[in-house]
Amino acid sequence: METHFDPHCTRCPRLSGFLADLRQKHPGYHNAPVAPFGDPEARLLIVGLAPGMHGANASGRPFTGDYAGILLYETLHRFGFASRPESVSADDGLVLSDCRITNAVKCLPPANKPETGEVVCCNDYLAVELRGLPRDAVVLALGTIAHNAVLRALGIKASAHRFGHGAEHELDGLTLIDSYHCSRYNTQTRRLTPEMFQAVFARIRERLPEALARQRRA
Repeated sequence: METHFDPHCTRCPRLSGFLADLRQKHPGYHNAPVAPFGDPEARLLIVGLAPGMHGANASGRPFTGDYAGILLYETLHRFGFASRPESVSADDGLVLSDCRITNAVKCLPPANKPETGEVVCCNDYLAVELRGLPRDAVVLALGTIAHNAVLRALGIKASAHRFGHGAEHELDGLTLIDSYHCSRYNTQTRRLTPEMFQAVFARIRERLPEALARQRRA
């Protein structure tokens, strides 16, 4: 898989300045762009929004150490994409199979809200990740910003494919599937329930049979 990731990226002044301040406040945190995590030959790419303050920004691994990762990794394990149901730290031995996780914005934004220009500035990293996927791969977008970032990275107008939980979009060899983000707010308000999330993954697993994944790795 073609890779394009700069662990020292400082393109966005607001984000790089925020991380510089956090290095003083939380010297034990990762406090840098967070690299994608998982199988380099994966047929499933999960795209989140951005690292969380005390999750990925602390651990250095997507959705690791924060509330949003609880439902995500439980579900990945249930459907055979993760070796264990919890992601505790970057060195906990967890392995993803046929799955890779990334974010539309690789750096922690203040208040967990990236500005539009920051999403655009980071978009070429996502574009390279998408180009490296095999044909007939599935991209799971967690939330509207991730959905629109995927379309931008593919050179497709956002108006051509509207976000909707459970919606599926055929994009010239890739299938984009939408889900509400597995954030604390969405899960605690029941906007996204475990059953709703599992239903999305059941459809993903139908498109990506586990037996075929094992055969490809053999």
